[in-house]
Amino acid sequence: MSYFDAVYMDHELSPRAKMVCMYLRDRANREGESWYAIGTIASDLGLSRSTVKRALGDLVRQGRVEKQPRYRKNGGCTSNLYRLL
Repeated sequence: MSYFDAVYMDHELSPRAKMVCMYLRDRANREGESWYAIGTIASDLGLSRSTVKRALGDLVRQGRVEKQPRYRKNGGCTSNLYRLL
């Protein structure tokens, strides 16, 4: 079964979580990492920022995605790193 088949068949995932999961998978590097900003994901998918945040929360809770905060050299926050599991 392919990665996408597993996502499609997971009835516990909401449609918004499936959409964001597939987006992250499509945009991930070879290590399964993606670091797109929530605003970018929302804009690309035509979703609100709040919807993307809820979807990411769903994916983290279900163990499909690991979220790591990233920081600039001056200590300021930047986009998170999302690793597909």
